[in-house]
Amino acid sequence: MTPWLTVVGIGEDGFKGLGKNARHALLRASRIFGGQRHLDLLPPCIRGERQCWPSPFSVQPVLALRGEPVCVLASGDPMFFGVGASLTRQLPNDEMLILPAPSSCSLAAARMGWPLQDVVALSVVARPVTAISAQLFSGQRLLVLSNDGNSPAAIAALLRERGFGPSRMTVLEHLGGTAERRIDGTANDWADPLIADLNLIAIDCLVEPTALHLSRLAGLPDNAFKHDGQITKRDIRAITLARLAPTPGELLWDVGAGSGSIGIEWMRAHPSCRALAIEADDGRQQLIEHNRDALGVPGLQLIRGRAPQALEGLERPNAIFIGGGVTREGVLDACWAALKPGGRLIANAVTLQSEMALMAWREQHGGELTRIHIAQAQPLGDFDTWRQALPITLLDTTKALDA
Repeated sequence: MTPWLTVVGIGEDGFKGLGKNARHALLRASRIFGGQRHLDLLPPCIRGERQCWPSPFSVQPVLALRGEPVCVLASGDPMFFGVGASLTRQLPNDEMLILPAPSSCSLAAARMGWPLQDVVALSVVARPVTAISAQLFSGQRLLVLSNDGNSPAAIAALLRERGFGPSRMTVLEHLGGTAERRIDGTANDWADPLIADLNLIAIDCLVEPTALHLSRLAGLPDNAFKHDGQITKRDIRAITLARLAPTPGELLWDVGAGSGSIGIEWMRAHPSCRALAIEADDGRQQLIEHNRDALGVPGLQLIRGRAPQALEGLERPNAIFIGGGVTREGVLDACWAALKPGGRLIANAVTLQSEMALMAWREQHGGELTRIHIAQAQPLGDFDTWRQALPITLLDTTKALDA
């Protein structure tokens, strides 16, 4: 099938910077979609009807012209945080031709002298700035696509708040065009200059010596979270997450989420991991909202309610953690029914009653029970002794593939 849709990546150098195939596609097109900035880059010889994207954004006007020779304009590489990704979810690959230009990240890496494979590319276009928090590590290099001219100041403030004030920031405006400009500074001394809306921020991350060290591995320090005492403690959390075994793209239900620590660390394991935090307590809901932003996973979805009623209608998960409520009638049954085949259900118990509930569940559904004892050395007069935390009973069950 001959593609009827051509997606053309265009740079700040406009029509003259396009290759032969892209120019011919634009000359043949009956309609051309893009942002006003992109459409204004086209010369008068392009006769196709020009249409701006609707607000709110939708690709439906393009899909409605299926079969006509249509072009879509996008910044740089349409498959890099661009409209190309939206269109490929709607159309077969053989109906469209994608002609990329150098992405803004490619141009930025060239300007900075940074090997592109060694940097992390992020976008805060219509996304919370707090999402970059999960990528902040000393020595890490970030290329961040800005939402607008206010993004650099917001990111500088975030870096200072997270203990990364010494980080070097470079704002690159209008990359590849005649108006290209570079502004350098550090997050600590960022003076909030006037910045063009079309910009990218290169960040060379440097951390304050006193800042809290946050690894991507499970088991963040308890003081990385705001909590009221209802938190799966660090060592138990690391063991629990190892049993939950997050892999890219999977969805977790964190039932009785408390401070949200399990769901947050699940999502920090990989950018595509998702989590729903189910919590009924108003105060703990606020803690979850604070912690998810502070630790760089603003996409964690808070479900306000009590299991099992709050579980109705939710997307089926790949894994479930029950940190509280295993003795509540219907919670284990509802979680097990919703869990996808091959999914993991992990539940922790502290009380005798909750332990008995897990033992009864294991008798019916199988799985593995593990008793976890943690002790810490603490002062006793002039000496030290072991202080034993309450033992935890952990149930680890996997649902059969044919269930």
